[in-house]
Amino acid sequence: MHLTAIPKKHIAIIGGGAAGFFAAVNCAEMYPGNSITIFEKGNKLLSKVRVSGGGRCNVTHACFDINLLAKNYPRGEKQLKSVFSRFMTTDTINWFSERGVELKTEADGRMFPVTDSSQTIIDCLTREADKHRVKIEMNADVLRLEKKETGKIELTFRNDERRLFDAVLIATGGSANATGFDWLKNLGHEIISPVPSLFTFNMPKNPITQLMGVAVDQARIKILQTSFSNEGPLLITHWGMSGPAILKLSAQAARALAEIKYNFKIQICWLKEMKEDELRSDLQQLKKVFTLKMISNTNEFGLPKRLWFFLLNKSGIEENTQWAQLSKEQLNKLLNNLLYDEYAVSGKTTFKEEFVTCGGVSLNDVDFKTMESKKMKGLYFAGEVLDIDAVTGGFNFQAAWSTGYVAAGSMGKFEDKLI
Repeated sequence: MHLTAIPKKHIAIIGGGAAGFFAAVNCAEMYPGNSITIFEKGNKLLSKVRVSGGGRCNVTHACFDINLLAKNYPRGEKQLKSVFSRFMTTDTINWFSERGVELKTEADGRMFPVTDSSQTIIDCLTREADKHRVKIEMNADVLRLEKKETGKIELTFRNDERRLFDAVLIATGGSANATGFDWLKNLGHEIISPVPSLFTFNMPKNPITQLMGVAVDQARIKILQTSFSNEGPLLITHWGMSGPAILKLSAQAARALAEIKYNFKIQICWLKEMKEDELRSDLQQLKKVFTLKMISNTNEFGLPKRLWFFLLNKSGIEENTQWAQLSKEQLNKLLNNLLYDEYAVSGKTTFKEEFVTCGGVSLNDVDFKTMESKKMKGLYFAGEVLDIDAVTGGFNFQAAWSTGYVAAGSMGKFEDKLI
């Protein structure tokens, strides 16, 4: 018995974004005899990579524990543990380092190229594609797929051109509308209806928007009448509230907030570590110690000055009020506004250019050991086309790199045949 010669495998990657590119270059490196083509329906490659992190590209996050990393994915946590066991954040760091791109870690754990330029990541990926002879076709819009009796997959393009491939990877990213997944639904895949999952909270005409630019390092936010809450940095904007705590909360509650059409109330604790009894005691002590001092000039809680003045005004306390003049009613209102401040939210705003959705191909339809479809042999998925999304901080890109890498190792492989 002997092994037959391994023939060339023709592989199509649909989508020229992070997941598609990463899968293409790694598959080409693992299996150099194969022919790999990226089909991008637009005229730009790696567009989300370019705008990520304000043009710096938040490549990944400095989280090196698989279980902790997986908790940053409101959808996909369980399935990604298996994927991360084969390509983790440390692998991402090493992969780019081996190709001359060093990453740095910022205080919040986000990792960027030391150049602070997304072009560095784009250049690295396109250079690897060129090195491994990955073909790229632009303005190539795939309309449908069909499994042929030969086992090959036929792609039909907008110009009605048809081509056959041994394996196909779908890495088209998320879609704002469910109709964007119709061509995959027609193949028998369950599609989870997409909704935005990374957005800021709008508070039209709320006086707090006058504090735009004010940031609080540690706030705790809860969506009232739900179990959703988060904590961390909060930023007041001219349209409402943003910052990591809000963005993480938007991802966690994405589907629930879509169902109520983004009209809800939030409760904010501006003093995250403070308990009610402790704060009441502190306020009463301040009243004794700073009897003749103006409350507005005695900000003992480390809040930004403009926010302190705002909360005093909201509590009915005038700027020139002395601590000795603070009534019991005013003290209770101030305590309530420091720990249980409420705001009505009406609408959302997409976070910068980083449009992220939850929804897409059901995770039940994919074998996460290979990223292959359970509905069609030879068809693979990677990235946001799946019902996977993460909180902000480099986690969405890590899912793209990891799922792309696992798909690369599977789709380029031929089964050995004995004769």
